[in-house]
Amino acid sequence: MSESKNFWVYIETEHGKAKNASYELITAAKPLAEKRGGTVVAVVVGAGVEAAAKDAICYGADSAILVDAPIFDCYSTDAQTKALAALAEKYGPEALLLAGTNNGKDLAPRLAGRLKTGLASDCIAAAIDEDSGSVAWTRPTMGGNLMAVAVCPVDRPQMATVRPGAFKRGAYDEGRAGEIVKEDVPVSQEDVRVTLKDRVSEVAEAVNLEEAEIIVSGGRGVGSAENFRIIEELAAELGATVGCSRAVVDAGWLPHAHQVGQSGKSVAPRIYFAIGISGAVQHLAGISGSDTIIAVNKDEDAPIFEVADYGIVGNLNEVVPALTAAFKARKA
Repeated sequence: MSESKNFWVYIETEHGKAKNASYELITAAKPLAEKRGGTVVAVVVGAGVEAAAKDAICYGADSAILVDAPIFDCYSTDAQTKALAALAEKYGPEALLLAGTNNGKDLAPRLAGRLKTGLASDCIAAAIDEDSGSVAWTRPTMGGNLMAVAVCPVDRPQMATVRPGAFKRGAYDEGRAGEIVKEDVPVSQEDVRVTLKDRVSEVAEAVNLEEAEIIVSGGRGVGSAENFRIIEELAAELGATVGCSRAVVDAGWLPHAHQVGQSGKSVAPRIYFAIGISGAVQHLAGISGSDTIIAVNKDEDAPIFEVADYGIVGNLNEVVPALTAAFKARKA
């Protein structure tokens, strides 16, 4: 295996479309590559995904490796593992970053096992260790109450899954140029042991916090599962995704898929509504990538107001329906 100081980011695709969380990896990888004197290489595996490779360069990657074949149209652990393992063995990257999506969490450990290297999971920060030159990956542990630093000092590539929303996607520069190397990795249907028979989009896409442009989240202050209807009504009016704090999941009001925070999903929407959420540090860490935070809470001293761009002090049972009615009126 040849070795390089290049940092690879895996651009996850499905049906030709890339996941936004994958482009966030470029932001994470760039300072690491610069420190090590390497470059950022986007690795795109899919079907009809040459545009995704070009976009990765526009988002800041220096170059891209493209594997484009019909068998990669839908995600398959077997197919993606074989393709990425073959590429890593050929080029020998310094590190490989994958987004901590459902597919990324499935693929990363299989690939790490195939490459006989370590894996740091659910990372929210990374830096080059001054003593060893290895990547020091930071990840929450103990339910988000502590931070752990993981280092893979010997084996390569150094691998990590990065929590979606932990880094902001870079600005899109249509004029950026970079080489796209097309690779042909032979993967046959016999290599794929699981066949996708049907995909229920209503289930698969119902809670997509990582890709959401607007999120309306409720906390313990909402009061009950039944009262969450006012949160859902506001979200429906805005075309937003419903989120929640850990307290809501612990109370059984919403499933874990809706949870935002260190022990849930880190998010980076354009607008984040925090309704009835006090602002525990674990929750604030999960929303730090938001462009605009709007808070509604009856406690004017709630920590959420320290990070909110706009705050409304009041009874959420009065404020939220009023907001919903105001947005409806704008459409009329």
